[in-house]
Amino acid sequence: MNGLLIVAPMRLEALLIGSATRTVSVRRTGIGCERSLAAARELCRRPAAAVLAMGFCGGLEETSKPGDVIVSDRVLRNEFDRNERRVKATACVGAETLAATLTDRGLRVRRGMVVSVAGTGPVRGSSRAKLRDTGAIAVDMESAWLARGLDGWPFGAVRVVVDTPARELTRPLATLTGGIRAAVVLRRVASAVDELVRECGVHTVFAIDS
Repeated sequence: MNGLLIVAPMRLEALLIGSATRTVSVRRTGIGCERSLAAARELCRRPAAAVLAMGFCGGLEETSKPGDVIVSDRVLRNEFDRNERRVKATACVGAETLAATLTDRGLRVRRGMVVSVAGTGPVRGSSRAKLRDTGAIAVDMESAWLARGLDGWPFGAVRVVVDTPARELTRPLATLTGGIRAAVVLRRVASAVDELVRECGVHTVFAIDS
């Protein structure tokens, strides 16, 4: 495989992305740390030119809204080393180009760090505030683990906010409306990425050597 591979944890995310792409490959990787690491090890056996993680996320900023697009310039595993120091973030590729393209499409785009947690459920309340203290603007359960498993392979991440500090998933109506908004935006993002790669080439978009 020598093009761009988009990976998404959930079946719904993969279906939404796949329905909006024409030439980019899309693969479901599963939810959470362990499934992400296992999927990354499998991907390393048949590497793509670049891997882009896409799907939903939780917003950490008070000003975030469902449907915001988060273009990650770094991903951070929410864990500590043996000396109880937080592990270093991993740089993402293509953030500048992706953010500019998606902004030009009229989407509300934020560029910054995404922190990945090892749990399997949504982050709520005080836990969300603690993650915000890391400097991250959004949280997911896969991106940083995928980057770790890919071990330096060109990797980027684009996520769409589905819940925020003010609109947590405990509120049914907010969950429904936020989810619909995020789903529509995710398809728009996938279509834009697919078109960008077709027009410019994966190596140009992600600034990697051919």
